[in-house]
Amino acid sequence: MNKKSLTITAFALFSLFFGAGNLILPPQLGFNSGNLWWLVTLGFCLSAVIIPLLGILAHARLQGTMFDFAKKVSPVFSWVYCYLVYAIAIALPSPRTAAVTHEMAVQPMWDTPSWITSVIYFALVYVFVVNRSKILDLVGKLLTPGILAILLFIFMVATFSFDFNFSASQITHPFSHGILEGYQTFDAIGAVVVGAVIIISINLKNADASFESKKSLIRKSGFLAGLGLFLVYAGLIFTGAVFGDSFDPSISRTALLSGISLQTLGGTAHWFLSLLVSLACFTTAVGIVTGTSDFIKGQFNDSVLAYRIMAVIGCLLGILMGQLNVDYIIAVALPALMLIYPITIILILLNVVPEKLATPWVFRWVVITTMIFSIPDFLGSVGLSSTIGPYIEWLPLINYQLGWVLPAILVFVISNLFQKKLNGQNFVS
Repeated sequence: MNKKSLTITAFALFSLFFGAGNLILPPQLGFNSGNLWWLVTLGFCLSAVIIPLLGILAHARLQGTMFDFAKKVSPVFSWVYCYLVYAIAIALPSPRTAAVTHEMAVQPMWDTPSWITSVIYFALVYVFVVNRSKILDLVGKLLTPGILAILLFIFMVATFSFDFNFSASQITHPFSHGILEGYQTFDAIGAVVVGAVIIISINLKNADASFESKKSLIRKSGFLAGLGLFLVYAGLIFTGAVFGDSFDPSISRTALLSGISLQTLGGTAHWFLSLLVSLACFTTAVGIVTGTSDFIKGQFNDSVLAYRIMAVIGCLLGILMGQLNVDYIIAVALPALMLIYPITIILILLNVVPEKLATPWVFRWVVITTMIFSIPDFLGSVGLSSTIGPYIEWLPLINYQLGWVLPAILVFVISNLFQKKLNGQNFVS
């Protein structure tokens, strides 16, 4: 694989990850975190950069589909997990990209109904999705450079034109808050969805390439895309912190990004921001609809008809859900994320550790434990925290909505020790 292929793949990965949530969430995080912006950045990048990067590395090792991520638990569990993830992805983050595009790129300049924006938007998404073999080139060569150029300009103006007088943080637990806010980017879910898209795209372009060469390409492009995401997120959070005293504390996510753009880009802000939002959101929608269509195609013996039908369904669903406002979609997404995100993180981690430490036995027990101990966080996200609080207050990290973490780690260690004992081996052998 040459440097050109590496660059295009890395750019495509970055664009497929960087969508609506990735653009509107970090500035408000920085705005609210003030002088602790760096601590929020670490938490946010843990769940929105490190975990997704590990997901891409897992894809490089497996070079299969999302089904391979969970099949060691059981085939039935893997099918349920796959359908659930694709359903969430196509029903929430994909329509959210259209809603953000309308609120930030279209509505400020043209007083048109949101349904017109969504129809045009997903018609273009469909055109990209049906041109499956060209997605890497179209996204990597054409769209990503525009996104990065506009973001870089905003960062430079914010860095060199404004004083670093950060306000006091409004966030009680900045690190864990950053982790949970990173859930809303859907990047861990995006890793298992988008990674599969990249695998198929590489196979379409380089059918004769060896397993190891494709593994190297995916890994290197993943690291480059991860570095790009980290720099962009840190820049957006820092920029939000710089403007901590410039706006009303109750300002919405989209209004804050618009205000920052106006102060950094001047009179041309609306045009630049419209282009930035449209490109960032569009690439993510293309990745989600393509990934879902690829999966359904595989379920019907590689049927091109099934692929196109799923693409149409995904775009129609995007048009319908895209009529909701951004903040409402984010609020609706939270319970689903609190349920599926911990499982996704654990599956990613289990697929990157050495195979001798991640046998089917270990997979099953760690995933089951994660599911059980993520239920309190899920119930809390639907307003039942006061009801279940007295029964789970003893659980470590429960106050940070991360009650599943330590039990999962403990069961991972115990299940490995138990399996080694059964096999008559030393744990360190």
